Formats: sequence, C-alpha cells, structure tokens
Amino acid sequence: MQNTFYNAFDQEQPEPASQDYRTPFRRNRDRLIHNAAFRRLQSKTQVFLSGEYDFYRTRLTHSIEVAQIAGSISQFLNHASPQLESGFFIDPDLCEAISLAHDIGHPPFGHAGESTLHRLMQNFGGFEGNAQTLRLVGQTIFTSGGDRRGLNPTRALVDGVLKYKTLWGEIPDQTKHFLYADQFTFLDFVTDGRPWPADLAPGTARNAFRSLECEIMDWADDTAYSLNDIVDGVGAGFITVGRVERWAEEHADAEDREAVDYLLQALRNNDIERAMNRRIGRFVESAKLVERENFLADLSNRWRFGMTMGAEERREQKLFNRIAVDLVFRSPQVCQLEHKGDFMLTRLFETLKERYLDGSGSRLTLLSADFEQEIARDDLDLDGRARVLCDYLAGMTDGFASRIYKRLFDADFGSIVDLV
Repeated sequence: MQNTFYNAFDQEQPEPASQDYRTPFRRNRDRLIHNAAFRRLQSKTQVFLSGEYDFYRTRLTHSIEVAQIAGSISQFLNHASPQLESGFFIDPDLCEAISLAHDIGHPPFGHAGESTLHRLMQNFGGFEGNAQTLRLVGQTIFTSGGDRRGLNPTRALVDGVLKYKTLWGEIPDQTKHFLYADQFTFLDFVTDGRPWPADLAPGTARNAFRSLECEIMDWADDTAYSLNDIVDGVGAGFITVGRVERWAEEHADAEDREAVDYLLQALRNNDIERAMNRRIGRFVESAKLVERENFLADLSNRWRFGMTMGAEERREQKLFNRIAVDLVFRSPQVCQLEHKGDFMLTRLFETLKERYLDGSGSRLTLLSADFEQEIARDDLDLDGRARVLCDYLAGMTDGFASRIYKRLFDADFGSIVDLV
C-alpha cells in the first residue's frame, strides 16, 4: 500500500539506491539488523556488566525492546489518531529502524564508558553516544579493507536518530547532548539547508526539536529502560520492598504514592515482570498525535505532526527511573564496576594515543588491519586520527575491551596462539 504520509524528500538517500520489493525504510531496517555493529550490542552493558548472568538485559535486548515498543506506539497512533487513515500513516518499519539504531554508538561499560571516552576526547572533539550512532549510520558502519561506509540512510532515518542537534563547540562546557563538529552536513541534510530560527538556539531549545519518529523512539526508550531497569534491579537483589519503602519515605511526593504502591504490591506478590509489562501497555496508549507549526512543517509530515504523552505516565516513568538510579546505578557494586571500566578504557586510550598520535610509544601494530589502514590515511589530521582510535574503542564489547586490556598489560594472560 502506498503511504502518502511520507514523500520523496523523506525517502531521499545520500547515494542512489537500487529498488526492490521493500520500502527504503524497510531496507534501512534490514541492513541494521544484519550488521556487526548491531550484533555487538549483545555484549555491551545495559545496567549490569555483560556476561555476568544470562537473564539481565544487554544493549541488544534493550534495543529490541525499544523497537517493539516504538512499533506499538506507531500502530496505536495509526489506530487512534483521527488525522491518520489508510494510505496516510506512520511507518512502523521506520520507527523500528530508528529504535534498533539508537544505541549502536554506545561504547563498552554503559554510560560510564561514554563519560570516560568524552573525557579522553576532550581535546579532539569530544565523544557522545548519539553522535557516534550518527557517525556509524551515516559514515562508518561498514568497515572493510580500508573502506568505510554508512548505511546510505534515508533522510527520515537520519533525522530519527538525531536526538540532539547542537554541534560540539556551539555552547560552552558541553559534556553530553551534542553532535560532532563535522556532522553539520547531516543537519543540513535533514533540514534541507534552511537556517535555524532564533527560538531554536543551540542547546536545550534546539535539542528538543525532534521529528515525530524521533519522539516515538525517545518515549519508547524512556519506557523500556525505566520499567525494565526496575525488573533487572529486582532480579539482582538491589530493589526490595524494604529499600523501596525507605526510599519513598525520603524522596517520594504525595503524587508519587499510587505508582510507589503499585511497585510495592508487585514486589510483595513476586509479580514484578508482569506488572512492569502492564505498565508498558499503559505508557504506549498514553501517546497522542498533535499538529504543530515550525520552520520545517511544510517540507514533511514528520515535522507537521508531533507526539505527546500523558502527564501521569511521564511522571511515573521519571519516578521509576529515579528509583533505579538511586537503588541500582549508585550502589557501590555497580559504581565499582564502572570505575574498573573507566580504568581499562583510560589505559587503553593512553597506550594507543602514545603509539598513533604522539609517536612516543611502541611502533608495533596494535590495531586491527582495517583500523591500521584507516589511521594511516594521509588526509587525516590529529583530530581525525584520534577519532579513529575512539571508533576502535567505542566499537568494543565489554568482553573484548577486557581481553585487549589483559593482553596488553597482564603478563600472565594470552599466548601467541590466541586468535581473538
């Protein structure tokens, strides 16, 4: 069925693409799934270090859950919104593709790894997980034989993963929520080169300007991590009836009482997973399609329409997130693991920096063949070579980073017969 919600502008790609039985959005989704960067998410931290137990969520299972929720939101909006109809609807394939892609730029060791790489890259353009996702999707996800290419993404997919639209260097003291400075070309691509109006200045205002499908992905992401982090926290023993009761006494407001009681009842009934799954359905059905006016609304329905969610559901989502942060992420056990990840990434970066940027370290080959070819390019300046090292580290899984660390610094680890 032809879908007139999207036009040729939405489906345009940087390079001409061959046509087949799939839509351009479906092709982008398929190429994401059949890609090593996506598969590596199975061994990257979501809450707990990957590989510790087999029932905790990883970045891969989280991304799959976000894609499912985003698809459900799009289908619910298509069903419940009077503005939409048969032949004029939100594409679930596009929403799922954006959701599957949203975390592929995240490095090993979770958000702690992201903070570490940003600290290490301060003098070379910074590091941000969302910007790295855009770099992969648009430039580097296919790396082979010295050739690096992106997915040839549609304009709608690029805009969907562009959760933030402020460039590095546009505002002072940037620690997160930015794009790399050279990614201005992607901004020009999604906006058709139109100048930004004064009310969308760099920073909070510009970052909040998102396409409809990006808003759907973001609410699906918020839903997935806030509810499922609770489930994993319960499974790991961090979230218990007593701890939630003590936390609520100190931090919860009267408006939070219903949600806190819901959580406590689920804990007492040993029914936490089903209880959180029911909340997912409630969050999905709180979505509402709205029309809006902005400087791009005449170009695409992706900007003509936006999405809001229920105020109660938003408050409840933030409450569950606060509980997970306070009782799980700030626990000594998790912080110790984050400290270890920070230590390993720092030492790996410093060693590679000495070898490939400073020229003061060993002249031995320390990178894989593809990255050796890439970093030796004549057209790369110092920042460009640092970005290649950052790509190498960001692409590592938790286990691979640990093995490389041991191989370099643990005298008792590894031998010449190790192939991985």
